[in-house]
Amino acid sequence: MKIHVITIGQPKLSYAREGWDEYWKRLGRYHEVRATHLHDKYAADSEKIMQTYQGSYVVVLEITGKQAESSEVAAFLEQRALDGREVSFIIGGPDGLPQKIREAADCQWSLSKLTLPHDLAMVTLLETLYRASTINAGHPYHR
Repeated sequence: MKIHVITIGQPKLSYAREGWDEYWKRLGRYHEVRATHLHDKYAADSEKIMQTYQGSYVVVLEITGKQAESSEVAAFLEQRALDGREVSFIIGGPDGLPQKIREAADCQWSLSKLTLPHDLAMVTLLETLYRASTINAGHPYHR
């Protein structure tokens, strides 16, 4: 399965860079992964953001989006793999994503009802995808 993670900005804090690198490597064992880190100046540029995910199934990370358990994320990934389309996960900047992007998305997810620091949201998404992938592969990591 092809997974594309699109972020406004890059992990800046050392713990987040380390976490990103670790879970990126782990996720790459299960999927074909790529990342696009857009410069902060594009945080409100709907057209620029939309150019990055053309043809993908789009999931935006939004605090008011649907929350899911790890097993539900695993089922989601299995279903998307059957579709054969790349799945793009988009994390906006500190002010979120433009309304046009949220409305155009195939679905909206929330990692938590809590407001997460931008860097932590990036690492949390990768860990969530990795955990779901281990569930699908029957590995014990998710326990």
